Amino acid sequence: MRQFIVRRLFISIFILLGVSMIIYGLLRMAPTDYVSTMTQGRPDVTQEMKDQLAELYGLNKGIVEGYIDWAKSAVKGDFGNSFVYSKPAQDVIKDKMWISFWMALPSFILQLLIAIPLGIISATKQYTATDYSVTTIALLGISLPSFFFAAILQRIFAMELKWFPLQGMVNARADYEGFALIMDMAWHFVLPITVLTVLSIGGLMRYSRTNMLEVLNADYIRTARAKGLSEHKVIYKHAFRNTLIPIVTMVGGMIPGLFSGAMITEGIFSIEGLGYVGLKALRAGDIPFMMAFTMFLAVLTLFGTLLSDILYAVVDPRVRLK
Repeated sequence: MRQFIVRRLFISIFILLGVSMIIYGLLRMAPTDYVSTMTQGRPDVTQEMKDQLAELYGLNKGIVEGYIDWAKSAVKGDFGNSFVYSKPAQDVIKDKMWISFWMALPSFILQLLIAIPLGIISATKQYTATDYSVTTIALLGISLPSFFFAAILQRIFAMELKWFPLQGMVNARADYEGFALIMDMAWHFVLPITVLTVLSIGGLMRYSRTNMLEVLNADYIRTARAKGLSEHKVIYKHAFRNTLIPIVTMVGGMIPGLFSGAMITEGIFSIEGLGYVGLKALRAGDIPFMMAFTMFLAVLTLFGTLLSDILYAVVDPRVRLK
């Protein structure tokens, strides 16, 4: 296990290096940059002033030279100052990722509590009305675009019924502190969490259903039934344990998503989480922040993949990592 983890961490260094090269090249080859965006629609800004700004932000260098300068600083933990937020890019990520986390965590928990039981129920009642109903709901959640579903919820529950706030994180007119502030933020997060949950349960539910069906057709399940065990014990004591093996590995890969932010959902509800500020930085051509942001996502992805592999070996003793 230790050798496997060390080897994976060593390989991850080269993966991150390749990812950083590709992302930096794509950002520099974009049709517009931060200086062009900042000076757009301002006839008083001369070309000489634009060149000075490009030199100030380091955009006058070639792609290779610019990447080498960025990489030298990044190795030291300095990802540069964000053009948009005028502070170190890593500090912006540290501040905003917890907003995304507290929005994604309830959705993640609800997803597990809803999707896995529904998948098991659907598998045990295969080809029944219950199975078809659950499958239809799952496919509906998978198919709905997040911006469309969010707009429906805003229209019904925020604009017409006025049960929940339309956008934002807190009530701008109220001076809340302590527990009252937490409850106000939680109230603002209800609709975004609903969007994330409904649109996420479909995939995990279908995955749980498929794995349960495979386990229920196994020989040892038929043997357990032949011994006269109750259906409840067969399903939840024998089948469910083995169904959890691939599900646990999938969940391990989902954990990094708790910090990465939901760009579209956060943008629609004007919640300044990591996804929302990342979208603003991308539109503005904020290269330091986008590099720090994408590298953060890359590290989370590699960590999630490694965690999934380790969890697979933990829950299934037959697997040995070498």
